[in-house]
Amino acid sequence: MSPHGTPNAQEAHYEAIHDAYEAHYYDGPSMAYRHRFIYRPLLEGVNLENASVADLACGSGHNSLALRSYFPSVRTTGYDISESACRDYRARTRGQAHQIDLTLPAKVDEVHDAALIIGGLHHCVADLGTTLKNVAAMVRPGGHFLMMEPNDDFFLSSLRRIWYKKDQWFEADTEEALKHGELAGLGAPYFVPERVLYIGGPAFYLILNSLITRVPLGAKPALSSILFPIESAYNTLPGKGPFAVFLAHWRRTDVPV
Repeated sequence: MSPHGTPNAQEAHYEAIHDAYEAHYYDGPSMAYRHRFIYRPLLEGVNLENASVADLACGSGHNSLALRSYFPSVRTTGYDISESACRDYRARTRGQAHQIDLTLPAKVDEVHDAALIIGGLHHCVADLGTTLKNVAAMVRPGGHFLMMEPNDDFFLSSLRRIWYKKDQWFEADTEEALKHGELAGLGAPYFVPERVLYIGGPAFYLILNSLITRVPLGAKPALSSILFPIESAYNTLPGKGPFAVFLAHWRRTDVPV
């Protein structure tokens, strides 16, 4: 059950795949991918020293720990629809975590300097408008909203939609890729996009998403040494179409929620 006592398919889905997801998305090669291709580009020009950050769809806390490696004085709080994830977050980070369904109107008790979400908004398509209003209520005016989400302008998006429906690792009825422009429209007037970057080639699928591409964990260290240089070159391609995901940095306006 969600924290409001209503069934949520994403919560049930995450609970079912938790162990496999943890093994494939946070192993050594996957974390190396995150640092090189997600965290560093996403955090470019952002100073979160002494800041309070809401880690949304926090899972078991790996993204918060990564933030602490860049900004030792940052203070992170986890938010997730899964109570199991919140429990794991508290154990791993020694920080606070709160169960929340972002797609439902929420009472926000703490306002942060920034919010971070890595692959979480596309699980909130049941009501993205309410989700973004909840996030806006969590971030102070002038604060940052940092995200990585699957890119629906990707030239293989039609194939990805079929994949979502056929594969056990997706909950196709309540998740889908996003177009940054449309998402930014939904986020207005509470957020203004400052920067968007499109990334994601072979290593995104074969290393970070080894669970869904069925790459054995034992093969990933050697494979990553081959694919990471290719990924760096791939990410220099122009446009939106070649890329699986986008990274975006938005600023919170002073418009009240």
